[in-house]
Amino acid sequence: MPVNNRIADFHAEMTAWRRDFHQHPELAFEEVRTSRIVAEKLREFGCDEVVTGIAKTGVVGVIRGNNAASGRAIGLRADMDALPILEETGAPHASTIPGKMHACGHDGHTTMLLGAAKYLAETRNFDGTVYVIFQPAEENFGGGEVMVKEGLFERFPMERVFGLHNWPGVPAGTFLWREGPVMAAVANLEVTITGKGAHGAMPNNGNDPIVIAAAIVQALQSIVARNVEPVEGGVITIGHINGGHTYNVIPEQVRMLGTARWFAPEVGDLLERRFLDTVKGIAAAFGATAEAKFIRLYPATINEVASVHLAADAARAVQGDSRVLPMSKPTMGGEDFSFMLNAKDGAYLMLGGGRGADDAQVHHPKYDFNDDILPIGASWWSALAERLLPRQG
Repeated sequence: MPVNNRIADFHAEMTAWRRDFHQHPELAFEEVRTSRIVAEKLREFGCDEVVTGIAKTGVVGVIRGNNAASGRAIGLRADMDALPILEETGAPHASTIPGKMHACGHDGHTTMLLGAAKYLAETRNFDGTVYVIFQPAEENFGGGEVMVKEGLFERFPMERVFGLHNWPGVPAGTFLWREGPVMAAVANLEVTITGKGAHGAMPNNGNDPIVIAAAIVQALQSIVARNVEPVEGGVITIGHINGGHTYNVIPEQVRMLGTARWFAPEVGDLLERRFLDTVKGIAAAFGATAEAKFIRLYPATINEVASVHLAADAARAVQGDSRVLPMSKPTMGGEDFSFMLNAKDGAYLMLGGGRGADDAQVHHPKYDFNDDILPIGASWWSALAERLLPRQG
């Protein structure tokens, strides 16, 4: 089963959907227009049920096969939210909302799953039920966790759940799979250092929180380098420092924001402990105070072994052996599909969308989803359903 001919027939239609979503990005838990359009299309396709309002703006479509005697079911999940980034693509279909854009390809993920839903509702060439899950708030707000807590798997009982992410650094149409960890656990870091303000020409009259912040940033880099076993993975990055307003005034406070990433739970515990100790200890050594928060967001995304091989087999059915490759190492990116995989067997694959060496990567203001891979992703979703829920008799 190569790229599904029926799905290829409505490639142009999918491209129009995707570009419309791209022009109208909505942030986490604000996907009102997006979820309305998703629900309308699922009803138009003839889904047996369309359930809205899960995790505020989430949507689940229910598609029953021509034969449902087996009672079996699987779930297919796509994310819908955009990012607070000012778009710089210059594309005709660029965001119409300044400061918001689909910089991670969730517009494409939603479109590919809609394409699969259209095909599956039309053909129903499977035995059992397919749940198409359109999830809000993947970016930093854990919409996947909210859906699980609101009873996703109790309301829609399924054997396995599958997710897919476009990957612009890989040639278009190439699938990547991996057993075990595929994406990292994530925590947000927040630090507020309070010293004593003074004239910049008279630092002896104050206690400079900028100098203290510099010492903390340097010291934080030793946590992974000198505390984490070298064969393990870990990251601590400070991505934002804010303090002071002018040339010659030492401020009273400095605020820092950052991120931590890891795979093994014990590494996460170590990073948290050493982060808090380092920030507070260095501030105290300078005679200042510091508040530090290690806010855990997502656990690591870990593929269940049997499920990832089922997913890879379906990808081979669409693209052939040469374009379905093992992922050599996990990525330190985070993904809240991890909450679904903690609750249910399943797998998460990458689908290459790269056009060339100069491609912008995800979360970049010049990134744009590659519409050429829309029928490939939709065909993979469809192949999963038909292969995992084969018709009986």
